Amino acid sequence: MKTIDISWRRYILPNIHNEGWKFVGIFAAVSAFLAILWAPLGWLGLALTVWCYYFFRDPERITPEIKDVVVSPADGIVQMITEVEGPEELGLSGQKFTRVSVFMSVFNVHVNRAPAEGKITKSVYVPGKFINATLDKASKDNERQLLSMKTSSGKDIAFVQIAGLVARRIVCDAAAGQEYKAGERFGMIRFGSRLDVYLPQDVKPQVCLGQTMVAGETIIANLTSGAAAVKGACR
Repeated sequence: MKTIDISWRRYILPNIHNEGWKFVGIFAAVSAFLAILWAPLGWLGLALTVWCYYFFRDPERITPEIKDVVVSPADGIVQMITEVEGPEELGLSGQKFTRVSVFMSVFNVHVNRAPAEGKITKSVYVPGKFINATLDKASKDNERQLLSMKTSSGKDIAFVQIAGLVARRIVCDAAAGQEYKAGERFGMIRFGSRLDVYLPQDVKPQVCLGQTMVAGETIIANLTSGAAAVKGACR
């Protein structure tokens, strides 16, 4: 079983994603330059450098050891639960899914994790706009990375990284043919964004609008037909 470090370092100097080091370096260099020009600007730059460091934090998570569950791929808030057709880019148009959208603010952890155990069957990148990720049309208009997965239970699901108003870079390490366990890291999005999970029509989500999600830990659904909802998840 995975253990988590509970020492002071976890909170004061957390591990960060490799993508973050160059940005921390840039922020620090600019801060030093500003400090030379005027000390108060240097302090402001230092505060922004600290924020940048914490933006890229990459904490360990403990994924529930429950068979056939779908966990949240992102930290954030459940912003939409909608019945939709599957993404046409993945060849899923015409099939009905329940889409659960998790919105990440600039204060959330932005490392993304595989929502289920299975094999990636298709990966498609789509360039697009950078409108507010809280809007429904962002799922079709914004820059996004789409992934479909055949889960270990034989179900087909999909999950999509969507760039937002501030986000300008989707990082995705997943490719067709790769296998993942639920909760494994597969990428991140820089500076505010959204993750959509497409559940098969016969799988009912066990989360509610406004619910706070923890990537790799919060259960979104159980792929086993007839599975009971998580007690107390919705009020």
